[in-house]
This record gives sequence, structure tokens and C-alpha cells, in this order.
Amino acid sequence: MQQLIKIHGLGSSGEGVGKAISNEELGMRNEDENQFLIPNSKFLIVFVEGALPGEEVRVEIETRKKNYAVGRLVEVVKKSSERVEPFCPLYKNCGGCQLQHLSYPAQLKWKRQQVVDAIERIGKLGGVEIFETLGMENPLRYRNKMQFPVGKNLQIGCYARGSHKIIDTNSCLIQNAGNDKILAAVRNVAKKFNLQPYDEDTHRGFLRHVMGRVGCDGELMIVLVTAAKNFPNEKNFVRALRNELPEVTSIQQNVQTFHNNVILGRDTKILFGKPTIHDKIGGLKFNISARSFFQINTSQAEVLYKTALDFADMEGGEIVVDAYCGTGTFALLFARQAHRVYGTEIVSSAIADAKRNARENNIRNVEFFVGDAVKVLPRLAESLHFPDVIVTDPPRAGCDKKVLETFAAMETDKIIYVSCNPATLARDLKILDELGYRTKRIQPVDMFPFTSHVETVAQIVKK
Repeated sequence: MQQLIKIHGLGSSGEGVGKAISNEELGMRNEDENQFLIPNSKFLIVFVEGALPGEEVRVEIETRKKNYAVGRLVEVVKKSSERVEPFCPLYKNCGGCQLQHLSYPAQLKWKRQQVVDAIERIGKLGGVEIFETLGMENPLRYRNKMQFPVGKNLQIGCYARGSHKIIDTNSCLIQNAGNDKILAAVRNVAKKFNLQPYDEDTHRGFLRHVMGRVGCDGELMIVLVTAAKNFPNEKNFVRALRNELPEVTSIQQNVQTFHNNVILGRDTKILFGKPTIHDKIGGLKFNISARSFFQINTSQAEVLYKTALDFADMEGGEIVVDAYCGTGTFALLFARQAHRVYGTEIVSSAIADAKRNARENNIRNVEFFVGDAVKVLPRLAESLHFPDVIVTDPPRAGCDKKVLETFAAMETDKIIYVSCNPATLARDLKILDELGYRTKRIQPVDMFPFTSHVETVAQIVKK
């Protein structure tokens, strides 16, 4: 059944949110429009992918629940002034981007509004200064990391929206061009060697994902995620891949045998070259291994880290704790102004990278610990009761409550919280507020243009 919808906002994934236009309003326009009404529809929230605020759209109602419905966009009756033509020919089907049909300035405004809404509705916090989103001058080719699933007939690309159907991709315009080269080389060689793609339904096949990483000096890392350890014709395959892509720096195999949607497994084997590639931020050089976390947008990472340092407002001589430190990016940048920095991270290979990064950048006032922050931080708190600053950049799920309680128990003066999820950020800020910490300022940073994601830096002080 079709329905005429007036869109008043965007949902957390970038979909249009609206309500059906009322009987009265339709009656004033054209009685024939009443054929598109469904009972009590003007009270029903309708989610419409591809629709924008201020638009009137005709949709096909595909799902109806008690309190909401989901509609497929059929026609834009009244167009938003912020609607633009998507630049990618795969955009209508691919799930990699969600906002190419929205102008970039409007994307930045909406991303700030996401943060505002989360802080008000979830965090229920007042008096927080939330700045305008810091965007990119040229928001294309920014991703230094690619991880695409592999499907039937060696199709490689992002999943289609709302499904696990793979959209075969030759070039992704938000990926660094080096990742396009990796994609083409792996596809060509895999076809020559008849490498079987993994089938997530039958759990048969070999090649599951292709990961590409691009370093600061054009270094290229290829990670082939496989469903088994035994790599058929491994040496010849690697030789052919090197011939296809002579500039490759590192080729690795990651083994993921579990029947789940987790991309990377625990075991990684170097097939050729170096175990890491490098990137530069804030004048420091960082080693990045296959499983290590590193910001995927290097130029905006500079903006993010500068904001975090500004919010920390250090005078020199501070003790800093970096929870979820990854490869040590925050820890090492903060160490140049602090007396001493302690970092914790659950991924052992990331800690190995962090220690190596400290040595290679000649930074000696840092110490790193492997382990779950829930377990490591309380132990650290016993010997380090009063750090001056805590910086944390947790996974999308946010911080465990025990971690937040440990922050408070340490009686630190200031917490710098970096988040890629406004909802979990707001939840955690509310907990910290109850533990005696007030959120002063939040700076949204657009790390992921044309997607619905936004990164934020929050400055939190002891009450």
C-alpha cells in the first residue's frame, strides 16, 4: 500500500523519519490522494530510506508494526533544497554510504544534531556546549583501510543495504586509491588460482574477506582473511600477487574459522614482507599491524587528536592514563606534554605496536599494559590513585560501567572521552555525571563523510 509522507527528520542511520499527511490536508489538495491513506496513519512514524527532512514523498509501506512503519521510497513529490545527485553509480544499492544524496554542509549540521539529541534525550544533560561539526575540505578518498567480504564468483565489495548480498565493486570513491589497486589485484589473482569464496550459509569455501591498508608513504598491506589455515598453492599465489601489485609492502593471511560475522580471527601469518606499515599523525610515525586499531581517516585524525589535546589543556608534568590505547596514538601524543602516560589495550598485537612506536619515536615516558580495561584499570588504580587526565577511546559499545567507576575512583581532574557513537557516549556521560563528573564541551568531528557516523571529543571535569 502506498502512502504520502512528510519527512521531518533523519534517523540514526540516515533514513528519513516522518508521518503520513493528514486526511484534512489531503482533502484540501485533491480527494484522489485519499487512496494512499491507511487507517490511523497520521499517528504512525514512518522510516523511509533515501528521504530528507522537508520533503514530501510517496512510499510503499513494506513493514508495519504497532508504533512505526517502514516504507520504500517510490517518488519524491516535494524535494529538499539540500538534495544532491550521488556521485557513486553503486550508491542506490550499496550499503557503504548512507548520505550521498544530502549536501555535505547539511551532513555536518545533521551530525551535530545527532550529538545534541543523544545528550538531551539519553544523557539528559544540560549546559553542555556542543560545537559545529568539523568537516573536510575534500571529503573523498579518505579511507586508509578497506575490509570487503568475498562472495560467489569472487564478488568483492560492501554489502547491499539491509542484506548480506555483496555489491561487486571495482572502485570505491571514499577509499584511498591504493585500496582500489589491492581490490583489483586480489580479484585477478584469486580468479587465476580458482580460489573459492567462502559461503556463509554452507560454511564452505576459503576466502572470506579482503582487507587493505594504505600507509603514509604509499605502503600497501594486503590481509587475506581465510576460513582455513592451509593456503592452497600459497607461494605461487603470493608470487602472482606481487607481480600484479609490485609496490605491495606486506601480504598476510588471517585465519577466521568461526561461523560468525566477526571479520578477523586470532591468528595472522606473514606471507610476504613486513609485519606492519606506517602512518604519521602529529609529527609522530606509527606502526600498524593487521589487527591493530588505527583511525581510518588520517587527515581528520589530526583534527581529532588536536582537539583532544586542546581539551586536556595540559601545562606539563601531568600523569595521564590512556584506556583502550590501541597502537598508542593518544598515549604518545599526550606523552610529549605529560610527565608520564600509562596505556591499556586488550589486543596484544596493538600493544606490541604501541611499544615499538614509542621506541621509534624516542618517547620514553610511556608504559603499556595488555588486558581488558575492566581488569587492568582497577589494578592500575591501586598504585596510581590520582592521575591528572584520563583519555579514553573505547569501541562503539562504549565503556563498561566498571571502567567508568574506576575512572571516578581514581579521582582524576579531567576525562577526555573520544567516541564514534553518540548514543553510548551520552549513556556513559550520564553515568559519569552521577559519579561526580560534569561534561563541559563536545566537539563533533566528521571522520566518515557520506556515512551516518560521527566522531566526538568530550571534555569532562570533576565537579
